[in-house]
Amino acid sequence: MIQENTCTSRSTHTYAMVTTAFMAAVTCILAPLSIPIGPVPISLTNLAIYLSLYLLNWKRGTISYCLYLLIGLAGVPVFSGGIGKLAGPTGGYIIGFIPMAIIAGIIIDHFRKRWIQLLGMIIGTAVCYVFGTAWFCMQAGYTVSAALAVCVIPFIPGDLIKMVSALTIGPVIRQRTETAIR
Repeated sequence: MIQENTCTSRSTHTYAMVTTAFMAAVTCILAPLSIPIGPVPISLTNLAIYLSLYLLNWKRGTISYCLYLLIGLAGVPVFSGGIGKLAGPTGGYIIGFIPMAIIAGIIIDHFRKRWIQLLGMIIGTAVCYVFGTAWFCMQAGYTVSAALAVCVIPFIPGDLIKMVSALTIGPVIRQRTETAIR
């Protein structure tokens, strides 16, 4: 009986490590896919993070994103536009994804009502916007209103679509992986 519990515990731990690494890899693949529309490109980074939060939990989803960041800092070209993006005007958005993952992830983990999960993603994204816009203003010399006009407002519709997509796909992926593990 003890042998079986140890095996189950190890396989669960192994699964968690593999899925965390897998979602970091998914982020590495999706994040560089971008559409340059101005100083901040449209990317799929936040979609990858939202899906990670559904597949993993808030802690592992955040770790997955931080692993992606470390891969980029090591010089692997996973950032949209290269490693210079992190130190440049849009680096605040890349860092802002960390609190976004924590906030959205905690709410996704603790609430099953989809509208509350969506609200969590909206709040997390708003915090990311604050980090990114503040950094952008300092680095690029824009006023807050000018930065909002080029770095936030054009992204709101697409980010809402990504949130709704994750809200639709995420629970299905979670349920199927939980079923497959059993």
